[in-house]
Amino acid sequence: MAKKKTVDVADMTPDQLSEELVKLKKEQFNLRFQKATGQLENTHRIRQVRRSVAKVLTLLKQKTAPKAA
Repeated sequence: MAKKKTVDVADMTPDQLSEELVKLKKEQFNLRFQKATGQLENTHRIRQVRRSVAKVLTLLKQKTAPKAA
């Protein structure tokens, strides 16, 4: 899976961000499972996915937060 840039994710709607978050969480789970069983070859992908999750969560909170007056 290709790494998404922040600008690509920033243009998404909150619904799309939620879907992206679910996909990233599934990938993160699979990577952790592969690591535990010794099958993980691309170890830096764990870090990339973790940071992508953080970016998506940050943008999702920014878009769903009520605007201050």
